[in-house]
Amino acid sequence: MTDTRNTTDQLTINTIRTLSMDMIQKANSGHPGAPMGIAPAAYTLFKYFLKHNPGNPAWFDRDRFVLSGGHASALLYSLLYLFKYGLELEDLKNFRQWQSKTPGHPEYGETAGIETTTGPLGQGIANAVGMAMAERHMAARFNKADNEIIKHYTYVICGDGDLMEGVAMEAISLAGHLGLDKLILIYDDNSITIEGKTDITFTENVRAKFESQHWHVVTVEDGNDLEAIKNSIQAGQKETERPTLVQVKTHIAYGSPNKQDSSAAHGAPLGAEEIMLTKKFYGVPEDKDFDVPQEVLDHCKTALDEGNNAENAWQQAFDTYKNLYPAEADLFVDAISGFLTEGWASDIPVFKPGDSPIATRSASGQLINALAEKLPSLMGGSADLAPSNNTYIKNSEDFQKDNFEGRNIRFGVREHAMGAILSGMYLHSGIRPYGGTFLVFADYMRPAIRMASLMKLPLIYVFTHDSVAVGEDGPTHQPVEHVASLRTIPNLTVIRPADANETALAWKQALNSFSSPTALILSRQTLPVLDTSDMQGEFRYGAYWINKIDNPDMLLIATGSEVHLCVDAASILEKEHNIKAAVVSMPSWELFETAPDFYKERILPTSITKRLVVEAGISMGWEKYMGPQGKILSINKFGASAPGGTVLKEYGFSTDNIVQKALGL
Repeated sequence: MTDTRNTTDQLTINTIRTLSMDMIQKANSGHPGAPMGIAPAAYTLFKYFLKHNPGNPAWFDRDRFVLSGGHASALLYSLLYLFKYGLELEDLKNFRQWQSKTPGHPEYGETAGIETTTGPLGQGIANAVGMAMAERHMAARFNKADNEIIKHYTYVICGDGDLMEGVAMEAISLAGHLGLDKLILIYDDNSITIEGKTDITFTENVRAKFESQHWHVVTVEDGNDLEAIKNSIQAGQKETERPTLVQVKTHIAYGSPNKQDSSAAHGAPLGAEEIMLTKKFYGVPEDKDFDVPQEVLDHCKTALDEGNNAENAWQQAFDTYKNLYPAEADLFVDAISGFLTEGWASDIPVFKPGDSPIATRSASGQLINALAEKLPSLMGGSADLAPSNNTYIKNSEDFQKDNFEGRNIRFGVREHAMGAILSGMYLHSGIRPYGGTFLVFADYMRPAIRMASLMKLPLIYVFTHDSVAVGEDGPTHQPVEHVASLRTIPNLTVIRPADANETALAWKQALNSFSSPTALILSRQTLPVLDTSDMQGEFRYGAYWINKIDNPDMLLIATGSEVHLCVDAASILEKEHNIKAAVVSMPSWELFETAPDFYKERILPTSITKRLVVEAGISMGWEKYMGPQGKILSINKFGASAPGGTVLKEYGFSTDNIVQKALGL
């Protein structure tokens, strides 16, 4: 072991290490090894490279920092405390406790300085790729030759576990393809995971792998060599064609006599005796917990003045920009503030019942293009399915290495990375992102959807090919459980529109949301445009009566492509059987649950017990709306390969069968 103890730099690094150890020991829970090993690189980044203003963590042109291995949160909290982001020593002592500002993994919105919620490994890297993409797009869109108002880096610290995750490698591949030169990934290469040394599972040549994916790679052989770390980060900043990997060889639990380089230090406190021995090695007081020398506090708090000066200089540059380019400045402010540009919905198409039937995925494509004309911050793409998802903005070009101003993102067959990248783009600010794929592949991006829902990010997921009507591709591509599965994610709004006009309303609802993501569930097959001239209720509450019926005998409740079947069935029931059925289009459970109680009673009167629910997916969850005497027409098994119309009919989704099911009530 080597340890230089006589400099303020080293004293600060050791303070970060001891604070991390003490936090975890007091909480009797946490991960001390990574903070102790990577502290020199993290400190060097924060002190000498990171452009940030602790007094205003939301300053737009700051560098972004992502701790992808969120289990090392004690490291980040120590840095935020020392660099004056608002944490107090008491917050560190309250690590991992109820309602503390220092939860077990970093949580966006809970603590100043946290750019994204991390914990599930790999996703932080993909978030950072999204941030770097947003920076490049905004710079291409707004910077002028004489005034660059957008010029910042995205830094990430990751570990071995991050690089084993598929989502990370998906994102790393895309970042290299795009040449995101403002992205610098610091790899804590300590060769340890929970189970032991990484060579039991992870023996690849990381350097060669990154180089093959068009990354610039620099290696630091000694993770305690501050000069080597500085030189490597500088090399990354000088690189103008590729993202940079700084591979730092570290020792997990550095300085611990009995646990260094051991998996025992990964996810458990060191123990009081081992902490004393480690502090002795560091040359700091052994009998003091949470000890922070005044020299360290004075050394780090200069970040406040430095950050304030940097932001003031930027503000002066922006004031000049605003005078020279007032129109662009207004658009820039709209973009980073999240404002919907005035008149954004003015050109949304209106569809008429006499129009030709249209798939809701096709209607969505028309809407995207109408919205993109008025909403320049709208940007997105598809996981290699743009022609099928109809997600392409026709009046823009592709977002590529030679054209970062393009608004069409080619994500490639990388659904999980796409989901996490969308989160990073929004977190950066300035972009209102969307991403599309087939509904059946929502499973591939579910962890990213969950994280976006947790962070309350208003992303838009465009999921097409929404049922067994996919047809000939068969059960591998026919989603039956996916809508129900998405409905189980807290704070995710799922909307399955019945026709083109409901699709337009769904897009407006999604864009007007600023605290939850939205999943749009869209059809492959064409659907008639419904006549809602007698519509009773409001779409914004997630359910309404399509037909005006006085004192109905029963309710037909449906979503998506099954609504028009229910409309036809209701007509037959009245004409041929003298049964009055109100048709309830219920595109969104989540919106319906936000409705006032009187509205819920109006749409689903408790007095009407004869109810038939119709949805081409599993029945799970519909029991709540079916009522005690209702029935559900659903699909509780996998699909089959045949033309879509045939599959629907064979599974009972026809007007005649709905009539028979209704009569059975």
